[in-house]
Amino acid sequence: MAARLLDLGDTALTVEFGAHIGAEPLARVAALECACRAAIAAGRLAGVIETVPTFRSLTVHFDPLATSAAELAPELEALAAAAGTTEPPAGRRWLLPACYEGEATPDLAEVARAAGCTPDEVVDLHIGTDYVVYMLGFLPGFAFLGDVPERLRLPRRAEPRQRVPAGSVAIATQLTAIYPWESPGGWHLIGRSPAPLFDARRARPALLEPGDRVRFEPVDAAEWRRLDAAVAAGELDPAVWCRDDGAPAAPPDRKRSLPGGNRPQHGADLPLPDANGGAQQ
Repeated sequence: MAARLLDLGDTALTVEFGAHIGAEPLARVAALECACRAAIAAGRLAGVIETVPTFRSLTVHFDPLATSAAELAPELEALAAAAGTTEPPAGRRWLLPACYEGEATPDLAEVARAAGCTPDEVVDLHIGTDYVVYMLGFLPGFAFLGDVPERLRLPRRAEPRQRVPAGSVAIATQLTAIYPWESPGGWHLIGRSPAPLFDARRARPALLEPGDRVRFEPVDAAEWRRLDAAVAAGELDPAVWCRDDGAPAAPPDRKRSLPGGNRPQHGADLPLPDANGGAQQ
């Protein structure tokens, strides 16, 4: 896959890999970003301020008083070519709790009808997949995760919502995400998670980073409330959900994950607390 270098005004260059979302361009982007960081640490790429990864490109911002696009372009082209032969560093692994009950699932039944399956099957498909963080965008901490199973790949809603609660677990096209803040949004809402995806007080404000791997573990409404309250009170460090030993996260056992071994009744009228944050897209 050949890299393409694009001017982005007079203070940035974008290195683009291909035209589609997928594992290969993601790996090339990650490898190039890693190579850029190593070059900066070695005293090269003078004037570079930051790098911003996306689904299939890396944008390199620079100080025009310290360097120029003409100076950086040859170095970035060489790094991009070398990045095609190196493995990017492994991301962290996360097992994030999510509630798939009651008010947390306003679109679950509709998604099930569109997919030709039951709500339970939608949840099983969603929690049975190992997702990769492609990029952050839209809102601070909003991580685009992929890829959802083929059966759940639906277009965005015809009518976006004006308000999507914080923590909403959503799907659209080949992607899934957790809304970190309350905002407008047009994705299908099938669950709710207490995981705080952005906190400016943390050394790394965004919980997830490109290249991380994520699985969802089902919890019932009562456990969702408990976890959400503990996070809000500062009594629960979200790092407890990181499986950073490099081993793949085991597929969650829905029955074992729920208190008392009870299977959640998807779509049951179980009240959930209002979230204080939110996100939408």
